[in-house]
Amino acid sequence: MAQANRRRTGGDGPLLSQRAAIVFLLATLVGIGATVLAALAGNVWPVAVSLGGGVVAPAVLFFNQIID
Repeated sequence: MAQANRRRTGGDGPLLSQRAAIVFLLATLVGIGATVLAALAGNVWPVAVSLGGGVVAPAVLFFNQIID
């Protein structure tokens, strides 16, 4: 029998856990830092932003592994 109403009780919970929020925050900060360093090294802004965006995914993987 299919359930018509699958609502959770207390649906006002957080969208992310604290661990996931910390991992994404640290990855974002690493990406911003890489962007700023690339811009200060003399790269144009589109290249610097691309470099910073490319650093975010490995940073998420790294922080996900080391934060327990």
